[in-house]
Amino acid sequence: MGAADAAAPATAAGAARVLARLETLFAIGAGEGANRPGLSAEEEQACALAAAWMREAGLEVSWDAVGNVVGRLPGAAPDLSEVWAGSHVDTVPAGGRFDGALGVVAAIEAVGRLAARAGAGALRRTVGVVVFRDEEGWRFGTGVLGSRALAGQLAAGDLDVRDGEGISVGEALAALGREDLVRAGRVVAVGQPPGVFVEAHIEQGPVLADAGAPLGVVTSIVGTAGFRVAFAGAAGHAGTTPMTGRADAVCAAARFALAVRQAATAAGDRAVATVGRIETPGGASNVVPARVEVTADARAGDPAVFAALCAAVEHAAADAAAAEGCTATVRPAGRIEPVPMAAVARAALARAVEAAGAPVVEIASGAGHDAQCLAAAGVPAGMLFVRSLARGVSHRPDEHTDAEAVGLAVDALEHALADLADRPDDAA
Repeated sequence: MGAADAAAPATAAGAARVLARLETLFAIGAGEGANRPGLSAEEEQACALAAAWMREAGLEVSWDAVGNVVGRLPGAAPDLSEVWAGSHVDTVPAGGRFDGALGVVAAIEAVGRLAARAGAGALRRTVGVVVFRDEEGWRFGTGVLGSRALAGQLAAGDLDVRDGEGISVGEALAALGREDLVRAGRVVAVGQPPGVFVEAHIEQGPVLADAGAPLGVVTSIVGTAGFRVAFAGAAGHAGTTPMTGRADAVCAAARFALAVRQAATAAGDRAVATVGRIETPGGASNVVPARVEVTADARAGDPAVFAALCAAVEHAAADAAAAEGCTATVRPAGRIEPVPMAAVARAALARAVEAAGAPVVEIASGAGHDAQCLAAAGVPAGMLFVRSLARGVSHRPDEHTDAEAVGLAVDALEHALADLADRPDDAA
């Protein structure tokens, strides 16, 4: 019997446990799909459940000021920087089982194996599992709250951002018992970032499945920028206002949406841009719209292309407004620069994937992740993608992967974390 054959029962058992726990998380939040908004009671319940699983795995659990949860397996050299794995458990409305949650549950399984196999102090460095808060950002329009907080990227004004019901980030935190995050008008530090961070995540695309590969080592994470654009025109009676001379805010928004698409197409390098929401406050079917509010999302992997695309989106708003006799106000809604994954993490993941018996496939991420915030703050970060099935659909209840890929992902995480934890120094 070969090593792979001997490891097969443990791999299958680990996959089964991970999938069962994902079903338990999926049931939190009523309605179609997974519904766990950032900083909601449902997200808090999911975090508490993850914390219980961490304790069951033999980890020491702590919560920080923003509600991130960390479970630690202490190492023999506590003065050395720590090695963490993890992701998030919040979801978009009617989301899937795997986005975010897979990275948390798989990390708990992998570190739990390390604890069972060797116990505290057996590895040189402390190994941790982290659950970051409000990664998705759909509730408050910003996202990656927990990882930005840990990376020191929050400002006091970020806590004043409000959701659609008028509840601010700070108020949502206070409702969860974390009102001490804001002191004297500033954001307090929420903890010490790890020395290396590894995030496992479902791919959210068809590349790995098309390649016949269960896992992928991420090379870089795309830059993401959000925009809120308000077009202001002039109201008028739909029947008596001549077509010439109208200041129609909807027409300005329509021009803008088409210009944004054209800007992304012209940028190349897999750049994408999306107008995701168009609203007409106070609009009526028989009134020329006086105000339209629009959101736009721009993404690119190359820093220069990303910068040019963001500038093009802002220019498009001004040009579209002028063409329709309107004005445009553009407000940023979060921006994270594209980042490469660290060589030390990529190499460890590649070795781990190979040791798990899978081909090493490199892949760029077209979606933003918590790993991006830590990488931007100088933390050596890496990502392990787990193949998506169902043609790569994501942010939907039919998002899917298979037990084989999940089992191999846990095996690879266990190997990579042990590898990184036994590094003799903190060189990236």
